[in-house]
Parts: sequence; structure tokens; C-alpha cells
Amino acid sequence: MRPPRVHRDLTRGSIPGNLWFLAWPQLTEAVLGVLDQIADLIWVGRLGFQAIAGMGLVQAFIVAAVTFKTGLEVAARAMIARAVGAGRTEYANHVLLQSMTVAGVLGAGMVVLGWTLSDPALRIFGLSDEVVREAVPYMRIQLLVIAVWGVHGLAGGALQASGDVMTPLKAETVSRVGHLVLSPILIFGWLGMPSLGLAGAAAASLAARSVGLALNLYGLSAGSSKIRLRFQDYRFDAPLLWRLFRIGLPASGTDVQRGLSRLAVMAVVAPFGATTVAAFTLARRAELASMLTGRAVGRAAGVLAGQNLGAGHPQRARASVWWGIAYVGLVSLPASVLMMAFPEQIASFVNEDAAFVEAAASWLTVIALGYFALAGAFVFINTLNTSGETIAPMVVSIALTWSVEVPLAFALSRFTSLDHTGVPWAIIAGAALRFAALAAYAARGKWLRVGVV
Repeated sequence: MRPPRVHRDLTRGSIPGNLWFLAWPQLTEAVLGVLDQIADLIWVGRLGFQAIAGMGLVQAFIVAAVTFKTGLEVAARAMIARAVGAGRTEYANHVLLQSMTVAGVLGAGMVVLGWTLSDPALRIFGLSDEVVREAVPYMRIQLLVIAVWGVHGLAGGALQASGDVMTPLKAETVSRVGHLVLSPILIFGWLGMPSLGLAGAAAASLAARSVGLALNLYGLSAGSSKIRLRFQDYRFDAPLLWRLFRIGLPASGTDVQRGLSRLAVMAVVAPFGATTVAAFTLARRAELASMLTGRAVGRAAGVLAGQNLGAGHPQRARASVWWGIAYVGLVSLPASVLMMAFPEQIASFVNEDAAFVEAAASWLTVIALGYFALAGAFVFINTLNTSGETIAPMVVSIALTWSVEVPLAFALSRFTSLDHTGVPWAIIAGAALRFAALAAYAARGKWLRVGVV
């Protein structure tokens, strides 16, 4: 039986109500993602803090590698949301097919290049052979995960941009639950399966993401949303690909600099040893939780803004971003309190090594102080990106990350008594400045006049 179509008109009615309609499924996806990441960290922690360090080392590279999908996904979301808001559903379908073509080609190229260079790349930071041996197979499988995730994200993003938020939620739920179940089985070799160690976490993710992709593609082909995937309508469209590239490149630039900055911060942290790298990995998971929350709310606000801009309602679009900030404030406050109240308990739940717990607890406490700024900055970035304004977030992110965050991390950790805890202080200082700069830009309203389709 064909699922019901999505009929909600996002260009009318209550703005906070429409935003919540779009945001709660994506927030649920974010919560599932956080639980998934935490569970993996806990299982990997049972292998030792060296394995945690290996995971963190790979993640620093993966953040940079994933940028190919980010810009493309942002551009596709922006164009599909505007097209749906303007009633041009056939054009929205066309945008999705062109985007999937690019995602497939870029994903395949990234896997081939990354598979070859993973070992020498991971040895750059001078960590022990034990850490690198754990990390290499994990990184190679993670590259396959990103290739699948690129198409999975495009399909889910297209559904969300059209107003169908339930199909991607179902796909993400199945994917995350599948990963939660499979991960310990493949890490430790339960139920007669081979014991893959750290690589088992990536293998579980690959299997689960593939199932999620299949479910999103089914949703697009079943006619449950305002757009429908029809491969018989496919035609190569070079001007549209250029438009996707023009919109998406700055968004990719935002993520490229974030990935490169994480590599730079890893270079600052690595000389302190595997224990501190493991603490950094745990803190990065906490930071990732704020990012996922801000991204979920920001994308929802961006879809709402994009459809309203397509329908000629700029004031409704303007209100969307500020309601997004209000929502993320309500979500981030309890998380901050929890991390500040129980940092040692959170760290010891991952690994009980005393040195690791001490280092990780100090990092978590500092990150908790900047949690709202971290999440709020991602709301602005994703709202602006999804509505079609990708240049301003890129400029702000690049300028403040490389003029403040990275040099401050080096200076505080090397020349003050803060030692390695100077790094998280630098991270939240950068986040606070990004939040303030993006808030000022959003208030000006120039982004409401950006053309997309």
C-alpha cells in the first residue's frame, strides 16, 4: 500500500509550529546519531585508550573527507526547497538526479584515493605503531561508509527539503539501530562472527548505512513526498551542475576548513601523547553532539526559510532562523549542565584508565561552557546554507578558525599553565566568536535576497 503523501504547506500557518514539524524528526535523528557515536566510543574504549586514540585520529581525516558530500547536499537542499516552495516539483526532481550523479562519481574517487594513502597519512602525527595498526583498516572502511552516506544524505535531504520528514527519520532509525546492534558483534566477534576490533565499528556502519540508503531511495520512488525519483526522466544538465557547484562550493569550503582545522588541532594535541588524544576524541564526541543538534535545527529552519523565500515570504523566512536559535537553546542547556556536573563519571564510563579520566574530564568541563555557542553557530550555518546563502558562513568560519581558534589552541597549550586544556578553551572561544558574527549577519537580512533557482 502506497504511503500517504506529505501535504503540509510550510509557507502558511505558525512559524514555530512548522519549524517544530520539520525539526523534531531531525532532532530525533541527531539524538540517535549521538547515542550511536557514544555507544561506539564505549565499545572501542573496551579495547583500550590506544583504540580510542586511533578512532580520533581517523575522525580528524574523515571530517575533511566528508566535505565532498556536504556542499553538494547543501546546494541540493537549497534548490529543492526553493523549487517546492515555488511549486516547481519537476525541477526539484531534476536537481536530485543531477546531484546523485555527482555524489556517485566523487564518492568512488575518494575511496580509491583514500584507500591508497591511508597508511602514510595516519603516520604523519607520529603516534605509535599500535595506534596506526588499529586506525588503518578502520579508516579504509570508513571511506566506503562516506561514499554510501553521500547518496544516503542527498536522498534524505531531498525528502526533508520537500517537507517529508518522516521517511528520512524511519531510514535513519533503522540505520542507527542496526549499527548499535552490529557494532559490538563485529568489534568483539560475538555470535560466531570474526573479531574485527576497531574496524568492526566501521563495518557495522557500512552495513547499516546501506540499509538506510535503500529505505530513502524506496521513499523517493514510492511517491510518498512531493518529489519522486524517476530515472527515466534523467538527462545530463551541465548548467545545473554548475549552479550546484557554485552554491555548494562555499558550503564545502566551510567544512573543508573545519576538517583542516581539526587536523591542525590534532597536530597540537598529538605531542601530549595517546592519553590526551583519547581525551580529545571524547571531547570531540561531545562537540559532535552539539553540531548534530545545531545542524538538525538549522536544516529544518533552512528548509522552512527556503520554501518561504520561494513563495515570496521573506519575513517568515527571517523568523525561522531566530526560532531555530530558541529551540537549540532549550536543547543545549541541559546537556551543558550534565557535562559540567558529571565529567569524571562520563569519562570513566568510556574507559577507567586514571590518566584518561583526569584529562577527559577537564576537556568535557570546558566544552560544556561553550555548548550553546557551538550548537547555535551550527544553526546559523545550516539555516543560511540551506536557504542558499553559502558564502557568508564560509567567510566567517575560515576567518575566525584560522585567526583565532587554531593559533590560540597552540599558544594556550604551549605557553600557559593551561597545558593541553588550552585547546578546548580555544575551541569554545572560536565558537563564541562565530556565533556572534553569524548572528549579526543573520540580523542584517542580506541572505533573504540570495537567488537560487
